Formats: sequence, C-alpha cells, structure tokens
Amino acid sequence: MSDKFSASNRSQQQKQQKKPSFAYLIEKKRDGGEFTNEEIRQIVDAIMDGEMPEAQQAALAMAIFFKQMTAQETAALAEEMKLSGEELDLNKVRKSKICKISTGGVGDKTTLILAALGAATGVIVPCMGIRDEDFEITTVAKIGALPGVKTKYSLSEYTSLLTRVGAAIVEPDTQVAPADDLLYALRQNTATLPSLPLITASILSKKLAEGCGSLVVDIKWGNGSFVREKEQAKQLARTITRVARAMERKCVALVTDSNQPIGDSVGTALEIREALQLLGGGGLDEIKPKEQDGPPDPLRDQKELVLKLGMELVRLADVAGSTLSAKQTVERACKNGAAQKKLVEILRAQGAKQDWLDDLSKFPETKYTKKLPAPKRGYVHTIDAGKLAAGVKFLATGKDGKVDPYVGITDIRKVGRQVKQGEPLIIVHYNDESRIDAAMQYFRDAYRLAPKRPKDEPLVFERVA
Repeated sequence: MSDKFSASNRSQQQKQQKKPSFAYLIEKKRDGGEFTNEEIRQIVDAIMDGEMPEAQQAALAMAIFFKQMTAQETAALAEEMKLSGEELDLNKVRKSKICKISTGGVGDKTTLILAALGAATGVIVPCMGIRDEDFEITTVAKIGALPGVKTKYSLSEYTSLLTRVGAAIVEPDTQVAPADDLLYALRQNTATLPSLPLITASILSKKLAEGCGSLVVDIKWGNGSFVREKEQAKQLARTITRVARAMERKCVALVTDSNQPIGDSVGTALEIREALQLLGGGGLDEIKPKEQDGPPDPLRDQKELVLKLGMELVRLADVAGSTLSAKQTVERACKNGAAQKKLVEILRAQGAKQDWLDDLSKFPETKYTKKLPAPKRGYVHTIDAGKLAAGVKFLATGKDGKVDPYVGITDIRKVGRQVKQGEPLIIVHYNDESRIDAAMQYFRDAYRLAPKRPKDEPLVFERVA
C-alpha cells in the first residue's frame, strides 16, 4: 500500500513540477521591482492561455495595485493586451484617426457631438464603446434604443462604416483586446478596479486596437463617474497621457467635473435631440459666463465641453493649428450645420429611420410628464448625478430589458440655482405608470437644497498634455 501511495504522490509532484510557477513575478512586483517587456508578455500569455493559477493572478493584481507600474511597464502591458486580439486596419484611409474617451458623465452628449464634429471636419472618429457605470445608459445604448438602429458590427463592417461616414458608434467587440476582458474580470474579483496602471492599459489597449493615432480624453470625477475623487482623476489624466507618449501617440486629457448632469436632459432620444439642437442652434460662441445676469443657459456646460474638447481634437488632427484657429473651426462646424448633418448621417448609416432627426418639431412626446417639486425654498446645493441616471434607467427599461427611447428627464435645475418651494427641479417624461413612484424616489434622493448658494466650481479643472 505504501508503494502505491508513494507512486501516486510522486506522480502528483511531477504534474505540479510541469506546471510553471509565477511566484517570482509576484515577488518582484511585491518588492517594488519593474517588469521587463518579456515578463509582461509572459504574464499576458499565461492569463490568456489559463496557465497562471487564479490565486497567483489575484496576488499579481494586488501587487500591481499597491506597488504601481511605471509608464514603460504600463505601455508594454497595453501593447500586449492590444496584440492579444484583432486590430482595425485603417492605414488605407489617409485621414487623422482620433479617439475621444470619457470616464462616464450623466447626460453627457459630448461623444455623440464630437464624433459628428470630427467627421464633419475630415477626421476619422472611431467610437467603439467601453465600459461605463451600471447606472448609466451608454452612448451605444442611447442610439441603439432608437428603432432600426444597429450597433453590433463585424470588424470589417465597422471599418467600412468609418471609411464611408467618418464615425460610427458601435458595441465593443470581443475580438478586440480580449486580454482586457480577462483582466477586467480579475480586477472586479480582486477589488483592484481603481488601479491607475490597469485602468490606463485597459483604455489604451482597446482604443489603439481601433486604429487611433491620437487620443482626446475626458477624465471625469465625481458621482457621475467611476472616478470619485478629483486627485485620482488628475493622477489618471497624467498616467494616460504619459503612457500614450511612451506608446508614441499624441494625447491630451481634460479633468472635468461630473457631480451633476451635463446639459439639460438625461435619457436616450432626449439626449440625441439635445445634441442635434446644440449643433443646429446659435453656436458655441454664445457661451455666457456663469456670473452674467439673466436666465442661465441650460446647455452652457455642454457647450463648454464640446468647445474645449473639440479644439483639442482638431488640433491633434492637424485640421487647425493655433488655439484661435481651432476655436473658429469648431464653432464654424456647429454654426453652419455641417456637424448636425453629419450626426444625422451617422445615425442614418446605422439604420435610424426617425423623421424627427431631420425635423425636431416631429419629436414624439411621451404619454405622461411629471414635475419633481422642490420641497422648500433654497439653492440647489448638490445633485447626485448617479441617482438621477439610475432613476432614468429604471423608468426607461421594460421587463423585457428594452429601453424606451423617449423616457427621461429634462429642464434640470443645476447646482447653484435658486428655487422656490414647489418649483420643478426636473420634468420627468415617461410611458409606464407602474414604475413612476419608484423612479421619483430616485430623483428626490438625488437633490439636496440649502439656504446658502454653494461655491462655484469650474467645469474643467486641469489640462494635461
């Protein structure tokens, strides 16, 4: 019996010896060492092939979380993750390819608007979706909620759309940087989602696989983003730009406030309508200072984001040189209707058949509207943008999981606005009465009023290039 036991024990030991061990890599990072490019390639290959045991993957993620990675290490990781799958071939298209990336943003229509603005000025703007907060309706889901719109494309179809129209807003493809999907699941399971180098490698691996030559990044912080703290947002902006440079890509990042909704609506079709209104309206040159007398402009923050990010986009694409030229280029594309026509063209190319895209007066109304009254007199002190978004998502999503495109909120009273008791803080547009009471509780919980006006905070905190 003892001989059989010894033979069995030796067999198990031999099998264990054949399995590679990655403990030395974990020790290296635990002690603050820097991985070589070859070691990073080994790590990604081992995770992709399933050779690295889950316990060691978890230990490695935690070591990276605490000891960080250099720009060169993160660049090598992003490159290996990018190479783990398929890449878009846009080399035949002799135009600049600029990706716009955002870390969230409730009610933010900037991705829609900049895709159209960039394409209208001769730039290719790939917009394959990346992960957002669970409470948000993503840009892809916003246009996908419109009947007839297709958001799932093969990579060859996506490439054809970009070549023909200049921009397309599509779902993530599992063939693009599949190593990122595995590492994201690992980060979820190990509480290492906030790791700056792992966030950076995740974003860059996906976007560079789309064929982007340069990147414009909107690092949002606050309750409308997965980046909750301002300092963390600044660090992430510096990390992304530094790593992008190490990968020989131009990159500009703006750190922006996401502690309230952007613009005057949250929803799907409502946001698309607002984007079309902004692009076909009075232009971005009419942005009023916050302290100016008169009724506040509900689209002021959206206009400011479009102008500042748009200027970065056209400069990186070499469409404009100086700051003044970039500003004029963005304002012209919005004011002359070129960007509005391009947004309609993008949506039509993806299957949209709505007649209101060409005539906003035909925009359908919901069966019901309801005001959220202010419970007392005072100033809007804070807004939990995440709760507003969660309420809209709950109200708009049916039992079958489909999103009603015309459900949402408008006429949003922003932070700093003085309101009287009973004055509406938002107007809710909905079709399903069975969900309205629960949704209204989300909306009530999102607002906090106070007797004194809160301190004004800038929308854009920092530019990092």
